[in-house]
Amino acid sequence: MKKINHFIGGVEYISKSDRFGDVFNPAVGEKIADVSLANGDDVQTAISSAKSAFNSWSKTPVLTRSRVMFKFKELLLRDMDKLAAQVTEEHGKILSDAAGSVTRGMEVVEFMSGAPHLLKGEFSENVGTNIDSWSMRQPLGICVGITPFNFPAMVPMWMFVVAIACGNCFILKPSEKDPSLLITLGKLLKEAGLPDGVFNVINGDKEAVDNLITHPDVAAVSFVGSTPVAEYIYHTASKYNKRVQALGGAKNHMIIMPDADLDQVADGLMGAGYGSAGERCMALSVAVAVGGIGDALIEKLKPRVQSLKVGPGNDPEVEMGPLISKAHLSKVKGYVDSGVKAGASLVVDGRDIALQGYENGYFIGGCLFDNVTKDMQIYKEEIFGPVLSVVRTDTFDSALKLVNDHEFGNGVTIYTRDGDTARAFSNQCQIGMVGINVPIPVPMAFHSFGGWKRSLFGDHAMHGMEGIRFFTRLKTVTSRWPDGIRSGAEFIMPTMK
Repeated sequence: MKKINHFIGGVEYISKSDRFGDVFNPAVGEKIADVSLANGDDVQTAISSAKSAFNSWSKTPVLTRSRVMFKFKELLLRDMDKLAAQVTEEHGKILSDAAGSVTRGMEVVEFMSGAPHLLKGEFSENVGTNIDSWSMRQPLGICVGITPFNFPAMVPMWMFVVAIACGNCFILKPSEKDPSLLITLGKLLKEAGLPDGVFNVINGDKEAVDNLITHPDVAAVSFVGSTPVAEYIYHTASKYNKRVQALGGAKNHMIIMPDADLDQVADGLMGAGYGSAGERCMALSVAVAVGGIGDALIEKLKPRVQSLKVGPGNDPEVEMGPLISKAHLSKVKGYVDSGVKAGASLVVDGRDIALQGYENGYFIGGCLFDNVTKDMQIYKEEIFGPVLSVVRTDTFDSALKLVNDHEFGNGVTIYTRDGDTARAFSNQCQIGMVGINVPIPVPMAFHSFGGWKRSLFGDHAMHGMEGIRFFTRLKTVTSRWPDGIRSGAEFIMPTMK
């Protein structure tokens, strides 16, 4: 049985812990590896490695750091097929989606290759007589990332690429469900010229997390996961005086106006609702049909959901792979049961799908509900599976109220041909990421990713300039060189004269 260890100080590190977790191939439901679950000693080893590397790395010229990013991108391109296959084996998503997720992470590498420009400060000459003032952004120290199973390449790169290019050292704690890719990325970073100790990977569970987020040498913590855990990470790490960004759950809506192009709507909902088996924080899980468009929408969606090609992710004909685990499959099926019991109309039921040769895999077909109401569990909670709920409402205002009243504020999109409606919606919705006739409004790397309300705890979103601000701190210098004339001490508040 393959053993997945840690990556510390530029090498694979064998844990002192005797605890292991199980890693499965979700398409076949078979265990494929043991992953080491770190203890406090392992965490301390990683922190010591990062601490010893920080002084040198933080003083490394930013141009040198950016060249490591350039080389890292070349290596990602070289190994793209291998990396995608590694994601598919442990996560289950189809190969094209896996490769796309690596590419979205690589876009952050491309963005941070411009670190020499991005980290330039500001300068003001003669703010007072013979006085100049300038600002600079400097690294924090040791930063920690805690990432989810659904994007084992993309989300970690949203964190560690920005942090490292800014001059920090980084310790990543990936999901124990699909951890091996991060060891591979650590080796690629070393091949790209990153010094040992700048990037480290600690595999583990809550014990490792708690050791990391409370350690006195950790300066910042970045997290993506469910809202309860995000809130726990935020409050715990903040209590220990860490800078924290913690991205939580989502319940993303698509508002469908009566004038929308229903073919485009159906395309958008199929990809955004059922892509990656719905295991995305930007998945569309609620379609709000405004006016009398609901019947036509269901007519468009039903045959497409019924004909979804479900199977192992390495089959090029497949459109949707398995869920991550047996436990999560049971949880998603439980949500479907809940919707039926609450009175929603189950138009397409994917619970009993059977795939020859993959009977033990964690598969569920696409599920489609109609006549869902806001008091139902399937509407209120994040399902994180291929379950789409159609809610019917009469007016734009009631649709907007649905969006704004929900506890999550991650992403939303509106489909309409009317510019005034789109402008009003994008201005008035209380959501962090908004799409207009775009099904998954994930910002590019040179913008920033983050929700509102209980989808984000902390003041900074991820990557883009927000990411740079999170992983650096501002220093402002005010300077005057003496002209040889001494006027004596001044005991009043200095003013610019």
